[in-house]
Amino acid sequence: MAGSRESAVVISVLVRLFLLFLFSFVSNATAFFGASYTLLATAEISATGVSLESFSLVVFVTALGATLGKIVIYFTAVGLKGSLIKNRNVRLLGTWIGRSGFYFGLFITALLPILPFDDYVYIGAGANRGKLAPMLGVTFLAKLVKSAFEILLELSGLLEISKLTHHFLGLSRLELSIVASAAFVVLGVLTYKADWESISGRVSRMVRRQPA
Repeated sequence: MAGSRESAVVISVLVRLFLLFLFSFVSNATAFFGASYTLLATAEISATGVSLESFSLVVFVTALGATLGKIVIYFTAVGLKGSLIKNRNVRLLGTWIGRSGFYFGLFITALLPILPFDDYVYIGAGANRGKLAPMLGVTFLAKLVKSAFEILLELSGLLEISKLTHHFLGLSRLELSIVASAAFVVLGVLTYKADWESISGRVSRMVRRQPA
């Protein structure tokens, strides 16, 4: 009887971890989707009880799912290379791939909360056939840090986005993720269409004009 209960608990934990993995994978496999898998991960830990083991498992599973999701974006960009390479921003990213600061830039974009800027890097890398394996390694490290940091903040109460949005807007964690996803899809498309090189040039000229 006790063995059956233990088996049921193990199966329940594995199913929950798989669902977290699946959600983090899907939310990162769609460019600019931006759904916050760490909010759902925090809800899962809170529901099952906070412990070092559960925290570590959830952080690892969500980081792995988020990282592997980028493979879909990369190979989608490989398949759409003919049309993507016409975009000046994709060509600009191609000139950056392989340089000394590329992997550092990828780490920072993968680490940034909310904004899915690492999607742009994977689109540009796919269209320009950048090396995928080292990119995944860097991304996994960044996602480990990101998941651990955001979940800890949410659990500690320092980051209460879900509570604030529920109080003022009546949105649950899932509804907040859906709204954020829609907003960042629009933001992602607008950013993709923007002329990064021209904007960068204008900013550089403005900085140079500032008095010393």
